[in-house]
Formats: sequence, C-alpha cells, structure tokens
Amino acid sequence: MEAILSRHFADPDPADLRAYRDAGGYVGLARAVQMDPADIIAELEKSGLRGCGGAGFPTGLKWRLRGVDAPEPRYLVCNLDETEPGSIKDRALLFGAPHHILEGMFIAAHALGVRYAVVFVRGEYAAGARVLEKALHQAREAGLMRLPDGDLRLDIHVSLGRYICGEDSAILNAIEGKRANPRKKPPHISQQGLWQQPTTVNNAESIAHLPGIFAHGADWFRSLGVNGGVGSKLYSVCGPAKRPGVFELPMGTTAQEILFEHAGGLQPGRTLRAVLPGGSSTPFLMPEHFDTPMHFDAVAKVGSRLGTGGFILMDDRQCPVDFLVATTRFFARESCGFCTPCREGLPYVRWLLERIEAGEGSAEDIATLHQLGGQIAPNSFCALAPGALMPVLSGLHAFADDFEAHVRLGHCPYRGPQS
Repeated sequence: MEAILSRHFADPDPADLRAYRDAGGYVGLARAVQMDPADIIAELEKSGLRGCGGAGFPTGLKWRLRGVDAPEPRYLVCNLDETEPGSIKDRALLFGAPHHILEGMFIAAHALGVRYAVVFVRGEYAAGARVLEKALHQAREAGLMRLPDGDLRLDIHVSLGRYICGEDSAILNAIEGKRANPRKKPPHISQQGLWQQPTTVNNAESIAHLPGIFAHGADWFRSLGVNGGVGSKLYSVCGPAKRPGVFELPMGTTAQEILFEHAGGLQPGRTLRAVLPGGSSTPFLMPEHFDTPMHFDAVAKVGSRLGTGGFILMDDRQCPVDFLVATTRFFARESCGFCTPCREGLPYVRWLLERIEAGEGSAEDIATLHQLGGQIAPNSFCALAPGALMPVLSGLHAFADDFEAHVRLGHCPYRGPQS
C-alpha cells in the first residue's frame, strides 16, 4: 500500500510546509472549504472512518450527532494524549506528520463551525509538541487558518501526564485547569463540553485521515481496506519482535501478517504465545486467532478488541501472571480516584496478582479475581477500570494452568523458587 499518513515519517523536517504541499498537502482542505458542512459530514459518513482512539465509534456519526446548528461557541479537541501502553502511533504522527494533523483539524473546524480548537498532547511528547508548533506557525503564516466563516485559533496544550486525561470528558477538565476527572453523562460533551459548550473530541489518527478523504474521496478511502476493513491503519508492535515499530497498512490486515511479515516475527529462539492487540486494555488474542483481520468487527467476533491497534507481544519466556501484574500496576497507579470500585478495586486486583506471582496465592485468590471482574467493571464511573480488567479476565481463562501452577508449586514456574 502507498504510504499516506507515514509518507513524511522519514523526512529530515516533517514540519516543512513546502515539502508537505509539494506532496499534495492541503488539497483536501482546499476542497473541503468549498463544501457545505452538511455535505462534509455526509462524505465522512460515506468513508466509513471510525475513531482510532480505542472505541471505534463512526467519526461521521459523531459529528452528525453534534449537529451543524449547535449553539455557539463550539469547540474542537484533538486527543493526542496517547498514554495507552503498547500504542505509539500518535507519537509517530506528531513527530512525523504534523501537517496531517493540522490540515485535519482545519477541515474539522470548518465542518463543525469551530473557531477555537485545541490539540491536547501527552506530557512526555513535549518535543513533538514543538514540532507541531513549528508546523502551526508555518500554516498560520501561509493563511491556511483563514476559514470561510472566520479565522481559526488553535492552541497546543501539553498535558501534565495522567492516563485519565485521555478520557473524552476528563480531557476537557484538564484543558479548563481542573482536576482531570471524567464527567457525568448526560449531558454529553457534544451538548455541554469545554466551558459547557458543544465540543467534539477526536483522536489524532482519526483527524489525520481527513486530508486524504477530502483530497481523494470517500470511495478511495474505503478501497484501501482489505478483508472487510475500511481505510488504512497505523498498527504499533512492541515487545520481543525483530522489528518493533509503527506500520501503516490496510485496515483488515491479519495479525499474522502484521506480526510475522512487517514486524519480522520474534527474536530467535522465542515462540509467540499471545498478544494484546489494541493496547493493554484489551483481551488477549491467542495464536488460533492470528489469522483474524485486524478491523473492529472481526476482532470483536473472536472475543477481543482492536482498540488503538497497539500490539503487545508475550512470548513463551514471559510469565502470564507477571505480565498481568505489570499491566495492573499501571492502571492501579493511573486511577483518578473518583469512584470507589476503581480506586479501591484495582489496587486489590494488583495485590492478588502480586501474591499469586510470588507463590503465596491460593485457589480462593483466583476465584476472587474472577468475582472482582464482575463487580468492579459495571460499577465504575468511566472505562478505565473495565479496560484494566479485560486482560486480567481473559488471562484467567487463557492461562488457567499457569495460575494454578503458581498456587500448586508455591513459586513462579518461570523463575523457579526464590531464596
């Protein structure tokens, strides 16, 4: 497939406006500003683009639900707070395709009648924010922010660094200078979002697809996918692969092809046992399902989630219990503490996993983990705790023998007895 989003990843200066325009950049914006906002939304719906931040909600439908006649002022936020372990695709866009993000934001602002927009960047990506600032300065000087209904103001907001800021209402509290807790819904942020005004939040990859869709058309974008997928996708691969990284491929490429052709397979002497296919908040995908097309619907049919498309690899040398200890420690630390099930439940899950991994667990501890999964997730305020529990609950089933071996032997079978 021809590189689209990744076309400029290897450029010496990805923020250079002239190089971007010479390669066809800002043609999509030029065409979009000649269109009525309702027609833009219709074209976006026709393209089949779905949100790339994890949920996979249709982007055009999200815009339509906001409505073209929403009260003013209206706001637009690009979510580049990529904190999901295993996902590095938005980082690649920030450093390697800043004008894709900006052109997409300008198109979205015109379609949604927005005059103030924010790109919210993960705190650890501050250097990338400076690349985006450079590109923004060039775009502003070139007059690209003069939209038909008025000039657009776009700010780059660098996060102080919390996972919860990626939640679509917590990100608004962070921009407003408040504690980044999720908000109660309803009202939905499309009606009362940033400063209680209609707000649209889209993931950075979703935004970056817009220039191509409006330069070449919805049918062109749909044709990029394979095996029932639509468009292209940035897949991330991390772990013991020969060539970990970010790969732009047709949406619907199988896990087998992504992992063993593009990422080169595993390091010598290792066998791939399972993957988390969409970051650390997705259920395990087992080898018998590696022929699954990596698009939202196909992955859901085999019991997992595409999420961000960030593969985390687990080989035969890695203890599954220890693997889950690491993921759960992250989520327990990143809980905002707003609701009791997440604040108290995730540390308890972490403690039970640590206890089992240390050889001090019991069959009752394993049963308690199963029970907690059914209690914490449905009673939590946002999706953080349910996501944290997805790999745990799937791991309890997929690696039941490993859990039982820890209890039976009194130590981790991968590390042996500890003195």
